[in-house]
Amino acid sequence: MDIPKRRLGRTGTEVTILGLGGEGVLRTFGREKEAYRLINEAIDLGITYCESARAYSGSEAYYGSALKERRGEIFLASKSHARDREGALAHLHETLRNMKTDHLDLWQVHDVRTEEEIGEIFGPGGAIEAFVEARERGLVRFIGVTGHHDPLITRKCIELFDFDTVLMPVNPAEPQYRSFIDEVIPLAVERDMGIVGMKVYFRGAAAQLAPGNLELFYRYALSHPLTTAVIGCDTVGQLRENAGFASGFSPLTVDEKEALSSQLAPVARQLMYYKP
Repeated sequence: MDIPKRRLGRTGTEVTILGLGGEGVLRTFGREKEAYRLINEAIDLGITYCESARAYSGSEAYYGSALKERRGEIFLASKSHARDREGALAHLHETLRNMKTDHLDLWQVHDVRTEEEIGEIFGPGGAIEAFVEARERGLVRFIGVTGHHDPLITRKCIELFDFDTVLMPVNPAEPQYRSFIDEVIPLAVERDMGIVGMKVYFRGAAAQLAPGNLELFYRYALSHPLTTAVIGCDTVGQLRENAGFASGFSPLTVDEKEALSSQLAPVARQLMYYKP
C-alpha cells in the first residue's frame, strides 16, 4: 500500500501517517508468533513508525525478535515511565537489550500526569537528565513526552523542556472534555514538534459507537496537524484495515469534525476513560 508520509516536526524525518502501536497483541507475553507476523506485516505494508514502551509487557522483546535485519527500515520509538535519572537509564538499557538495537530513534517520557511527577522529572536527579545524557551519547536521536490525562500537565512539560515530539489523545471526544487538541496542539505546532496521536478509537470503544465506520475516527484524527497516529492491533486483519484507511486518507471538513464531536459530547468523559 502507498501510505502517505508527513514530516515529524523538527526531526526532519518523514514517517507514515499510520504508526504501529505497542499495545494490542504486542502488549502481551507468550504470543511470539502472532507478534512476529504483525510487526513484519506492518513493515511489508510500508508502515515506518513503530513504537513500544518499557511498561508494555513483552512488546519491546517482540520487536527485538521480529526486526532482525529490518531495523533500518523503520523509525523506532519507546518510552520510560521512570521519574528519576537512574531509573530511566536502567529502563533505556533494558529497552535497547530487548529491542536488540544500539539506539532508539525516539525515547519518550511516558504518561506524565501530575505536578508532583513534573517536579521529579525536571528536578535535580530527575529523569530528564537521563534523556539528555542518552541523546548526547548517541543512544537516542530524539526526545519526546507523552500525556494521557491532563493537557495542562503535558503543556507544562513542553514549556519546561525543548521536546522534539509529543504523543497525546486525538479523537472527537477530546474537544468536549479535557482538550489536548485545543491546549497542546497549537503550542506543539508553534514549536515545530512532531505530533503523534493515540486513542484514536477510544481503546476500541469506537467499534461499538460506529460499527463498520472506524475510518471516520481515523480521518478525524489525521485531519488535525498530526504527523502520525499510532494504533495497536490485535490481528493482522485489523492492521490491514487501518493501512487501508491511511492509504486512502482524505481529511474531514471543519463542519464534519465539529458535528462528530458534538454527537459524542454526552459521553465524552466516559469515552476518554473507557477500558475494554
